[in-house]
Amino acid sequence: MKIAVPAEFDLGEPRVAATPDTVKRLVALGAEIAVQSGAGLRSGILDADYQAAGATIASSAAEAAIGADVVLKVRRPTAEEMLTYKRGTLVIGILDPYGNEEALRQLADAGLTAFSMELMPRITRAQVMDVLSSQANLAGYRAVIDAAAEFGRALPMMMTAAGTVPAARTFVMGAGVAGLQAIATARRLGAVVTATDVRPASKEQVESLGAKFVAVEDDEFKQAETSGGYAKPMSAEYQAKQAALVAEHIKKQDIVITTALIPGRPAPRLISAAMVASMKPGSVLVDLAVERGGNVEGAVAGQVTDVNGVKIVGYLNVAGRIAASASQLYAKNLYAFLETLVDKQAKALAVKWDDELVKATLLTRDGAVVHPNFAPKSTVGTTEGAAS
Repeated sequence: MKIAVPAEFDLGEPRVAATPDTVKRLVALGAEIAVQSGAGLRSGILDADYQAAGATIASSAAEAAIGADVVLKVRRPTAEEMLTYKRGTLVIGILDPYGNEEALRQLADAGLTAFSMELMPRITRAQVMDVLSSQANLAGYRAVIDAAAEFGRALPMMMTAAGTVPAARTFVMGAGVAGLQAIATARRLGAVVTATDVRPASKEQVESLGAKFVAVEDDEFKQAETSGGYAKPMSAEYQAKQAALVAEHIKKQDIVITTALIPGRPAPRLISAAMVASMKPGSVLVDLAVERGGNVEGAVAGQVTDVNGVKIVGYLNVAGRIAASASQLYAKNLYAFLETLVDKQAKALAVKWDDELVKATLLTRDGAVVHPNFAPKSTVGTTEGAAS
């Protein structure tokens, strides 16, 4: 069983899909590991670190992929990269299938067995494999650090002989994994934090972190969550009331962090240009959903824009801005999943095609797109047979 770990083709992607720790664990499973030279440099990992853990160093991605049964990736491989993989190779990574039908067809045409980690079901067994949570957690932390870097004032209240510096007012929109970490980080840095979310259960989570919850808490809000923990669509009347409350609240804020993102859908617009204009000069907004269109009107992907003295931060791949930590967690997510695909006695790949984790994440197999959410309609009915 040979596993390849190439450097990421996208020069803006500093993360790597394996660390010395996971290499050691994979070697213990019976794997031979080939890591492309320099793959871990932007995550603070030297080739020598991989070699000490039991990996061999390949001079190129193509060399690493020679004879590989598994390729571990952060981003989806390019068409050129796919050509260097043998047919039947398992490709595991964040493959971003939504709206990328052509890329999925290329994976299928290359004969690759592709697993998309962001499709991992959110069940207890798969928590250790949840790349969305591990990376969103770090993105929430980094969003506050980026906001503090752009904010021209201190975050905590400071009482000095020369006078008192007031604490920065920070508002977090969305109390999912990223939002909760943003709340906790802003609180640790001494900011006065408020937060909002459309799910009633999030109020308790927000308040447990020492922040104040902001929402129109009427009867509709109290019933706004499904039994599965997801938000229900809200009426136009409620949305108008909530928007008015948020608009008034934002006027008083120094920092606003938005985290609302649903995989496969455009990001919901939470902050209008009028709301941005209502904020004080020197205020900062950080939009964590900018890759899907953004929560903030005026956010520009990959840039910090200035709108009449208000900065809108639209950095891409925010988790990757702390690559060493992000790679550490991501590599463990990948290892935990790959471990389930290995027969520990035979020390060989033994994919259980009927396993719920496999069925949830498998995109392509045997030359076809087999995931029911992405397969061409004419083949959806035959997906079960292709994946069994």
